[in-house]
Amino acid sequence: MSTQRQSGEKTAVRVKEPRQYNVIMLNDDFTTMEFVVQVLIDIFHKDPLTAEVLMMNVHKKGRAVIGRYPYDIAVSRVQTAMERARKEGFPFRMLVEEA
Repeated sequence: MSTQRQSGEKTAVRVKEPRQYNVIMLNDDFTTMEFVVQVLIDIFHKDPLTAEVLMMNVHKKGRAVIGRYPYDIAVSRVQTAMERARKEGFPFRMLVEEA
């Protein structure tokens, strides 16, 4: 009769992190700064100060990365923001690009 003993060897388990995607907000001349800040707070969960800084970066530079998320989350948040903009009548635009 033989008994097997665990050898104590550890096997490496690698968990692959999901790819990350940048959400990019684009500037336009019609969407109000207040609307942009509110979208950043409500949909992208930014604090008011960070939202103001990001909004000014978009305004001054024409575009800015406002967050990095897994693909499904990035697309979902952009769609939610775009729907809100359409309801308010703004030509607001955002992009999702692989980070």
